[in-house]
Amino acid sequence: MQTKRLRIGLSARLMHAPPTELGFRGKTLQYLEQSIAHWVMRRGALMFMLPTIEADGDLGRREISTKAYVNELDGLVLQGGADVSPMSYGAEVLKPEWAGDRVRDLYEIDLLWEFIAQGKPVLGVCRGLQLINVALGGTLYQDISTQRPDAHKHVDDGLYDLHRHDILINPDTWLAARYPDTERVRVSSIHHQAIDKLGSDLSVEAVGDDGIIECVRWKGAGFVVGVQWHPEFHTGGGDLMDSDPLLRGFLEEVEKVRDVKAAEAAAEMAPVKKNGKAKKD
Repeated sequence: MQTKRLRIGLSARLMHAPPTELGFRGKTLQYLEQSIAHWVMRRGALMFMLPTIEADGDLGRREISTKAYVNELDGLVLQGGADVSPMSYGAEVLKPEWAGDRVRDLYEIDLLWEFIAQGKPVLGVCRGLQLINVALGGTLYQDISTQRPDAHKHVDDGLYDLHRHDILINPDTWLAARYPDTERVRVSSIHHQAIDKLGSDLSVEAVGDDGIIECVRWKGAGFVVGVQWHPEFHTGGGDLMDSDPLLRGFLEEVEKVRDVKAAEAAAEMAPVKKNGKAKKD
């Protein structure tokens, strides 16, 4: 029997005010960045972008719930994009351009907690790591160069995904097990915000050599990992960290949970036996 493909949800990026030339005046666009979908799909998983349930639209929770979404999926990827809003961690916005996307924050936090509640794995990428940290009570630097001037440069608008730096993998961690005998690797760096106060029950799996947190893992009963870099941009080889062990590790966790849940569901559906024979209704 052919094994059913893993079904991975991908949180949507939101464009609340599309440029007029796109032809969507007064509308909100929800979209994905192709690279991250193709990165996960390269190992045979199916990707499903998850539109928001309620945000100035006609669809509400009476029609569909976050729980209904998550029931149909095996895992979640929180992709990169706009800043996390300081409002989401109780901070004052220091500059208007750092106000972030509060609508997206609420939508992704809702998704994250439902996946956690159902015990299904989550991987956060760049903004996704920051969102995980905030959802678990942590805070962010709104701008690294302003609030951590001792740190090295983490974003270069001119270089974009060609900007990179080294990170250090902490020993005896989940990430270290994916990259054995490896202490230092080079990653893409496209972020001006970063973790300040670490969220509850998060462990640090990797840091930059300037101390900026680059990877976290939740210590709770489920699987939640966030990385600050963009592994989907690491597929061209060169001196960048091989992103395949990270992807394999995530999908292995997803498959393991899916198989356990399938076995539990099958056991519940099996007829109750009485005196060695299946009991009939």
